[in-house]
Amino acid sequence: MSQPSVPTHGLELRSTISSEGQLKLELAEVAIRPVAAGEVLVRIEAAPINPSDLFLLTGPADLSSATGGGSVDRPTLTAAVAPQRLAAVTARLDQSMPVGNEGAGTVIAAGDGGEALFGKRVAVIGGAMWAEYRIARLQECLVLPDDTTPAEGASAFVNPLTALAMVETLRAEGHAALVHTAAASNLGQMLNRVCLADGVKLVNIVRSDAQAAILREIGATHVLDSTRDDFDAKLVEALAETGATLAFDAIGGGTLANRILRAMEVAEQRKMDAYNRYGSNTHKQVYIYGALDLGPTHLDRNYGFAWGVGGFLLTPFLQKAGAETAKRMRDRVRAEIKTTFASRYTATISLRDALDPATLLAYSRKATGEKFLIDPTR
Repeated sequence: MSQPSVPTHGLELRSTISSEGQLKLELAEVAIRPVAAGEVLVRIEAAPINPSDLFLLTGPADLSSATGGGSVDRPTLTAAVAPQRLAAVTARLDQSMPVGNEGAGTVIAAGDGGEALFGKRVAVIGGAMWAEYRIARLQECLVLPDDTTPAEGASAFVNPLTALAMVETLRAEGHAALVHTAAASNLGQMLNRVCLADGVKLVNIVRSDAQAAILREIGATHVLDSTRDDFDAKLVEALAETGATLAFDAIGGGTLANRILRAMEVAEQRKMDAYNRYGSNTHKQVYIYGALDLGPTHLDRNYGFAWGVGGFLLTPFLQKAGAETAKRMRDRVRAEIKTTFASRYTATISLRDALDPATLLAYSRKATGEKFLIDPTR
């Protein structure tokens, strides 16, 4: 079943990295096919810029070389990619790729089975959200409460579900408490609210007094600044007090994951009755889920043998957790979209604004407390 006045074409932001080493961002006009059974057509009215979106948007391009082009209505942006960095994106070379993990808008057409969503405001996940229109499967949609705006619902998936997934992982793996880095981010603030509500002990790691103040204002107990000289000592004390042996690291590169594992081992050895040349038997786990530092992750393995470092992504977690857990998590997000999982945005920009070199540099900084929202209707 289709509805009247359905558009036949729409603009979509696309990213291409050529085999010659050039990034090109552009607004492509794409045809909108008929909506099939089990699908809806959504007019996208808000879509956040998440750090995970930037991996696809700009890849390893040198953004200091970004140059604008095209026309006022159809701007383009190009930037250079160093030859030695092309190997990391070989699988995507010369492909025009749509961008944007999630967004929200209004259902303007529905296929068989989706009629109940017609006219409803929904959040959507699944890619290609930096666009005027998006065909989505019903399972990719979350119907928002009637009083929820597109901006309030735009970030209903990536950050909220990741925060909940961290707590679910803690429970599934039998940890007593957890550690989170880059903890004053939108996601970090959500995680604090979840942990406070659920009685989960959380150690937050930030990089400035301003970031620490953000978390203390919402009730965080353990907030540590990794730039301070006494950070390692204070981290050990916080881990000893909470018993945290699980960490989620948004930084990725550098030595922070290593310092966390060291501190966990020191805290665990305090509980031991006798010296063990192999260290404590308590498993200590760091999951890297971000890449704010694109450099290598340095590990000196000076924390016994019961430890692990791995990657963490939301989609594989949800696949492993199963439909019942995923539904429970989504239901909680819907119920608490204006409280626990509320997002705040630095600025709202248009699709065309997103291709302005100066604006690109601003939202690519991934600075704590700065989050941009795209409104494709502008």
